[in-house]
Amino acid sequence: MTPAVRSCIRPVMELVPDPDVRDVLETFCDRAMDAVPQGAVLTVDSGALPATRVLEGEAGGPITRLSESMGLRGVRMCPVVRLTDSRDVLAEASRAVAAHESGACLRFSVAVDISEPLPPRGQIRSLLRRLRLEPEEVDLLIDAGPVDSRLACDHLVARSLSALTALSPWRWRRECVAAGAFPLNLTGFPRGRATPVPRRDAQLWRRVLSEWQGIPPDFGDFGVTHPRMPAKSRGTPDPNMRYTTPDAWQVFVYPRVRAGNDDFFTLSADLVGSPYWPVSGAGTSWGDARLKECATRQRVKAGGGTEWRAWATSHHLAVVASDTATHGRHEGSGTRPQG
Repeated sequence: MTPAVRSCIRPVMELVPDPDVRDVLETFCDRAMDAVPQGAVLTVDSGALPATRVLEGEAGGPITRLSESMGLRGVRMCPVVRLTDSRDVLAEASRAVAAHESGACLRFSVAVDISEPLPPRGQIRSLLRRLRLEPEEVDLLIDAGPVDSRLACDHLVARSLSALTALSPWRWRRECVAAGAFPLNLTGFPRGRATPVPRRDAQLWRRVLSEWQGIPPDFGDFGVTHPRMPAKSRGTPDPNMRYTTPDAWQVFVYPRVRAGNDDFFTLSADLVGSPYWPVSGAGTSWGDARLKECATRQRVKAGGGTEWRAWATSHHLAVVASDTATHGRHEGSGTRPQG
């Protein structure tokens, strides 16, 4: 990311369970130490991990382990909590909050598949008391989950507005409405050309902004991925690029004809020559610069699935940061334009 994009985003990092990694938490913390900019606060969601001791003989669940490991590495942490968390989990979060002095993030789901009932005021007071925090020290993340149709968008706009109405009076540090509209995978996409996928998560947020009478919430999304953690993929993906525009993703998937991933060179050249290539070109993002190198065969290798996803994410963050600056604010994969 450029410094300008980095200055206006707040990433929420979700830890993904992985049976092939001996210690998911230590691996995450090692990479965080290498990748997180100095002075940044990392909001971390370990809710998908079992809330038990992670390694035999070691005390504490995921939040405790993360707090200690990141503290030793000099990385500040803001833990994600839920109203459904147990007392033990909230106790761990409270200790992490005290150690890192960066507050907490309350994640509240209004998604169709994981919907929480609107909480009574007493439940919010109890949560804040357990965390030993004031509302002004907590970020509210309203998670609308997958939004894959116009009807789903209508439904989730109503749910998001209800949650804002119920929760906004607490005067949180920041408020964000997040959703994700990218498909679960690229199965069934036509090969050899771009296919548009509407960014219904952005549509949802713009509708919330237009109908909400209070302080505009930030925008949040799940980048160029589906909101739900998929099963571990097998095999090698066909050359592909999930290219973000303000209203849609243009999804390029090309058949594997040449050796290795050399068909991605053709894909990149077609992308650079398409109407979707921005006026700012390779200067749009780090990812766009890599795509231009592939298009002009300035790279020996065209990369693989990991690189393609990184380049797509870099471009996505730059586009979303610019686009939301004209509409409001952004978080999640997330930005909050300053000033």
